[in-house]
Amino acid sequence: MILPEGELAAYLEAHVAGFRGPLTATKFKGGQSNPTYLVEAASGKYVLRRKPPGKLLPSAHAVDREFRVLQALHGGPVPVARPLHLCTDDGVIGSMFYLMDFVDGRVHWDPSLPGMAPAQRSAHYEAIIATLAALHSLDPARVGLADYGKPGNYFQRQVHRWTEQYRASETQPIPAMDALIERLPARCPEDDGRVALVHGDFRIDNLMFAADAPRVLAVVDWELSTLGHPLADLGYFCMALRLPRNPALPGLAGLDREALGIPDEAALLARYCELSGQPAPADWPFVLAFSFFRLAAIAQGVAKRAQQGNASSEQAAQAGQMTAMLAELGVRALGG
Repeated sequence: MILPEGELAAYLEAHVAGFRGPLTATKFKGGQSNPTYLVEAASGKYVLRRKPPGKLLPSAHAVDREFRVLQALHGGPVPVARPLHLCTDDGVIGSMFYLMDFVDGRVHWDPSLPGMAPAQRSAHYEAIIATLAALHSLDPARVGLADYGKPGNYFQRQVHRWTEQYRASETQPIPAMDALIERLPARCPEDDGRVALVHGDFRIDNLMFAADAPRVLAVVDWELSTLGHPLADLGYFCMALRLPRNPALPGLAGLDREALGIPDEAALLARYCELSGQPAPADWPFVLAFSFFRLAAIAQGVAKRAQQGNASSEQAAQAGQMTAMLAELGVRALGG
């Protein structure tokens, strides 16, 4: 998806203070959902995220919601890139987009953090959990996000939503997904009143780190953020401990995590609860199973877009094929 660089430069010069063209736009690798570009201009480096072109699922690819979150969080305890401009005019590049500052950080695509010493890995995981706890400690109303999602019954609503999204993008029967769709509603916990801003895709490759320290410089990819239950983000992050070493979505299953210096699930849970003040989960297997189900539904959406020819990554088809594996891990986590 090549951007019209001349038209884009003219638009940004007119709408972003200090922006000067000409520019070149280079698509980043990855990013299964909203295509993301490095914009190099005479005035500096920027990052642009856009909706993909073509027919899209309802409520998906909401770059305007991402932009709103960046506006709310920038300058606070949760590090994010500075948002610069939201363009809702599809006529500029073919779809809605926003521009933000370029953060010169390091992305770790592999949660095993190859090349690090055990102490370095432990420190990076500590920084990750501290960032997540800081996010969930924010009062959404105080940062202007009181209306960013529906309060209460988060898990029930999410199971319903992702069931609908999965059915809308279903390409073949997957028995494990059918089993989760049948069993998860009855296991949803009672609403305990906890509401936080949740990222929705909190994993290691959506964090940018300093090159020389275990410090998070920015949390990126807020497309799936909403008001919800804080345990959803924690469960989603902890999936990596159970995921196999798949090239499309590398996990940590089968590795000697103790030797690597990576905390186990119990240690991550305990540290999160300590930093956030949240109580221990009453039904952790449900939280994990829900997380696998949700990611499987997302992967199925990627597969559908690949089939339609408008997925934003070369790995789209491979990621979509992971739906069955993720659903099976969800059934296993749920037990019974």
